[in-house]
Amino acid sequence: MADETVNETEAEATPAVEETPVPAATPEATTADDAAEGTSEGTSEGTSEGTSSEDGTTPAEAEAALEALKARVAKPAKDARYQATGKRKRSVARVILTPGDGTFLINANGHGKGRTLEEYFDRTSDRSLVLEPLVAAGAVGAYNVFVRVHGGGNTGQTGAVRHGISKALAEIDPALRTQLKGKGFLKVDTRQVERKKAGLKKARKKPQFSKR
Repeated sequence: MADETVNETEAEATPAVEETPVPAATPEATTADDAAEGTSEGTSEGTSEGTSSEDGTTPAEAEAALEALKARVAKPAKDARYQATGKRKRSVARVILTPGDGTFLINANGHGKGRTLEEYFDRTSDRSLVLEPLVAAGAVGAYNVFVRVHGGGNTGQTGAVRHGISKALAEIDPALRTQLKGKGFLKVDTRQVERKKAGLKKARKKPQFSKR
């Protein structure tokens, strides 16, 4: 009985806490809050995307750097020299390309005197084969070509010079490598003339058989 009396007195002494009702959010306030959040998110996203990338460069700067690289590859310096060695059969050609007006010299001596393409290769077909890489790259008349070639005959030297020019063009502009490789200009042609055998007239030609 004493405990019940104490509890009743404590309950009467403690005042009841009134719960204040929370005002319901009106549709206008909700719309305004959503709009504010959307604006802040859009502003932050647009600022982060438009100002810089992960490496700290803007898209405009990256595009400008790419264009500068393309221009430097497509238009080499005036004093640039690109060397390459081409091979075919027993012929070896050392080719040097420099930006110029399309001068073509073969086996020039120390004084710069050499033979032109027309003087060195008499046949039109040989000259066409030599110029094929330049025609495919659209660089006819854009580079001076200096060649030192030795060994083999006309066919071997023609293939060696073409191979050397193709390798030099691929070094100037790496974008041309796929195009030149697709046409077979960068591949070394390893075909050789089959050797003559003893007892035969040529590699496989036999003398005529006679019964009597």
